[in-house]
Amino acid sequence: MKVSEKKPGRRSLAVAAKRTAIVNAALSLFSQFGLHGTRVEQVAALAEVSKTNLLYYFPSKEQLYLAVLQEILAVWLAPLRALQADQQPLEAINHYIRLKLEVSRDHPEASRLFCLEILQGAPVLQGELEGGLRELVNEKAELIRFWISRGQLAETDPCQLIFMLWSVTQHYADFAIQVQAITGKTLQDEAFFNQTLNNIQSVITEGLRPR
Repeated sequence: MKVSEKKPGRRSLAVAAKRTAIVNAALSLFSQFGLHGTRVEQVAALAEVSKTNLLYYFPSKEQLYLAVLQEILAVWLAPLRALQADQQPLEAINHYIRLKLEVSRDHPEASRLFCLEILQGAPVLQGELEGGLRELVNEKAELIRFWISRGQLAETDPCQLIFMLWSVTQHYADFAIQVQAITGKTLQDEAFFNQTLNNIQSVITEGLRPR
């Protein structure tokens, strides 16, 4: 067996588990109180580690906050990265909508924290937005233009389409309280999730279907 193929040892697994616990605790607190309203001691207590141990993994609160945001972006952008030229466009976009809505259902705290960071002017995440995120969106915008050029999608502005898909799916996480107040339901309700998904897919698909 090659060195690169060895399974992680107990220590590596323990380190990964501890790091995950810290990040999850930080996400919970940052999404409620923001960067400045959260103390390192609170995160350590929730993660059930010492403050010293936490600072070993993340030397400052700001670095921990950035790590949490980067992990959120990684989860959110994975479905967008998966869009490829050889896919059937409407099917691919419908699948993308499903994945994004599942993220809103399964990770609402992450969505709210990202929203909070953006509302504050993205003081920590600006570099990520202007770097990797912009590059990825431009890449997928070119893919959408390719589909349009082949007559597989109706004429539309690719970036505006991506923004629309983000908005309509993330709404159910960022405004979950409002949605529940009006409908009495959340995405945790399977029937409501499916109804929401079908409605979004139908509206988007009909707008993008070539005429």
